[in-house]
Amino acid sequence: MNNLIQSTMEFVRSELENEGSGHDWWHIFRVTKTARRIAEKEGADLLICTMAALLHDLADEKLNETEEAGVKRVTDWLDQIKVTGNQREQILTIIQSISFKGGHGPTLNSLEAKVVQDADRLDAIGAIGIARCFTYAGSKGNIIHDPETIPREGMSLEEYRKRDGTAINHFYEKLLRLKDLMKTNTGYEMAKQRHQFMEHYLEEFFDEWSSIK
Repeated sequence: MNNLIQSTMEFVRSELENEGSGHDWWHIFRVTKTARRIAEKEGADLLICTMAALLHDLADEKLNETEEAGVKRVTDWLDQIKVTGNQREQILTIIQSISFKGGHGPTLNSLEAKVVQDADRLDAIGAIGIARCFTYAGSKGNIIHDPETIPREGMSLEEYRKRDGTAINHFYEKLLRLKDLMKTNTGYEMAKQRHQFMEHYLEEFFDEWSSIK
């Protein structure tokens, strides 16, 4: 395995192993494996996709005091392991552009960014995505469901960042939208079954909820 990748895996695992909001090391591990799978099928640069997938959450504002602090965290690491200037630019561009941000993310200009974004979004849907949704809601003190609170539409970036809704509403505000936002054919095909599983889960959830007298 490339020394850059091995060193980065060890670094990221040490940073995120005990993270409790669903953005832990095993999320990174899954996203990286998925990104490599998509990259191979789509003909993307495997090293860039792997490095960006490994580092993408280290820069996330959810895990840092500010977005700028997160980017510096990644930049310092890339400088430490002495990637080339071109590699550094590509990795940072991907990391700073793939976040959902309430649907306000920028247009992606490289195949590698599309690959990593699809891999990250695939981990947000399906059975694992459901588990992560409730884990994150619990970490933020949000409740599971309130039938009097409807899903929000057309949220601003600031409203999305607050994430003060319910776990169930998050399916409608984000998760059920992700299948049709996949950027690669491979990602879209992988998303279909996971999307369907979430729809079945929600049907069962509301059947049980409505049966409570």
